[in-house]
Amino acid sequence: MDPLHNQFKADLRQPGARIGLWLGLADSYSAEICAGAGFDWLLIDGEHSPNDLRSVLQHLQAIAPYRSHPVVRPVVGDPAIIKQLLDVGAQTLLVPMVDTAEQAARLVAATRYPPVGIRGVSSALSRASRFARVPDYLTRADDSICLLLQIESLAGLANVSAIAATDGVDGVFIGPADLSASMGHLGNPGHPEVQAAIEGAIAKILAAGKAPGILMADEKLARRYIDLGCRFIAVGTDVTLLMRGTQALAQQYGVKP
Repeated sequence: MDPLHNQFKADLRQPGARIGLWLGLADSYSAEICAGAGFDWLLIDGEHSPNDLRSVLQHLQAIAPYRSHPVVRPVVGDPAIIKQLLDVGAQTLLVPMVDTAEQAARLVAATRYPPVGIRGVSSALSRASRFARVPDYLTRADDSICLLLQIESLAGLANVSAIAATDGVDGVFIGPADLSASMGHLGNPGHPEVQAAIEGAIAKILAAGKAPGILMADEKLARRYIDLGCRFIAVGTDVTLLMRGTQALAQQYGVKP
């Protein structure tokens, strides 16, 4: 098996939805449990969950034996943070809060080695190269990286076509929660105006030849997005699954919080 082959990146070029789960518990033990369920991809969240570089590494190690592909969301699209995540073995990144094509181009550069980009070179120390046991890592690494950018504001929405068209961007992910807040509908991503904006963005991303993605726990809406052409969709979060499961069990026996 080629250690640099990114099957998830290859799959995003084809029609059909890859079903994922959001990991927010910030624990590699629970991440491994979720990996065993067989989801196509698992999002390791570093923006709204208390993950750091070491805990992300532990997640990557825990998920590695399973078929689920790990996607890492950094807290911000900082080249230094991106460099570290790539070095510990993340192949696919989902970068939040992208508003312009210029920002998208800078993020592409952060994931590529010179002269194409600005990623720092230290493959002998990195898990990504299996500590220099992959002899052609430096020449092939760029092609193995899958870069997904998250639009979640009115500015990002206005520039979605240009962001998606940026060379080196593999997919564009719509953040319903922040987008609805940006549109004046905080806490109501199901509002008709928000839904119309999401559906329009999906169409524009597809028109640019890139993969649209989204997080949606509402099954009816999730299936609607799949029908519209979303190619990667997270259908729930580990936090919510645990919260609802434990709450339901407690209520089953009359336990009240």
